[in-house]
Amino acid sequence: MKTAIVTDSTAYIPADVRKAAGIHMVPLQVTFGNESFAEEEELHVDDFYKKASEEFPKTSQPPIGELVKLYNELAISHDEIVSIHLSSGISGTFNGSVQANDLVEGAEVHSFDSEISCAMQGFYVTKAAEMAQAGAGAAEILEKLEEMKRSMRAYFMVEDLKHLSRGGRLSNAQAIVGSMLQIKPLLHFDNKIIVPFEKIRTRKRAMNRIAEMLKEDAASGAPIKATVIHANRKEAAEEWHRQLKEMCPEVEFDISYFGPVIGTHLGEGSMGLGWVRK
Repeated sequence: MKTAIVTDSTAYIPADVRKAAGIHMVPLQVTFGNESFAEEEELHVDDFYKKASEEFPKTSQPPIGELVKLYNELAISHDEIVSIHLSSGISGTFNGSVQANDLVEGAEVHSFDSEISCAMQGFYVTKAAEMAQAGAGAAEILEKLEEMKRSMRAYFMVEDLKHLSRGGRLSNAQAIVGSMLQIKPLLHFDNKIIVPFEKIRTRKRAMNRIAEMLKEDAASGAPIKATVIHANRKEAAEEWHRQLKEMCPEVEFDISYFGPVIGTHLGEGSMGLGWVRK
């Protein structure tokens, strides 16, 4: 039994890591005006934030035909496909994967709703790839992913509330008042969608609050893997990474980023932290 692992571009797994682990990726689309780009292939994160400062983009899920094409190619040499995608509450990509299964011959596609995105989605993908390379089948992999979901946590904050307002997460009036009061809402995924977790007045307090929650989980003694995520704030992410390592030396840390699709909805300057039990 040979199992293929597929994800979408919002896991933001570097190309060299995907290649080494045998991970296949289908990109979401980012559109500026009449010009569309495949995320992580035709549009990379540094170029995106430059373009987004001049024009607000739109995003869209991969065409179902791209999923079908990839699955059929993988079906030639694989018996099963585990396809891991960003939360179905913010994108139709997962549902597209489910629909594509009916059009694939030679392999069964097992679609997995991560109910989250970015590096935390990547946690699922890299674990699935590790298990597939060790010979695990889809049922065993999916069981492990569901186990991981029980300890997956992620919190993030935005620099400017206007992006949440444009995306319908806040009303325009709420965004204006929140900006005037310098409110930095902590956000998280709940029931597959992005919702406020707590309202905090300053960026520093918001980051400290996230760090406190990680420290509480780490105090249990369970081995934890965590990732700092930033939207074009590399130096700030590196400094927070350093502080977190001093605070929780037993935690395995990494740094990732909010790429074009997720960055469109959160905005430049956003910062987050996600973690899971190893």
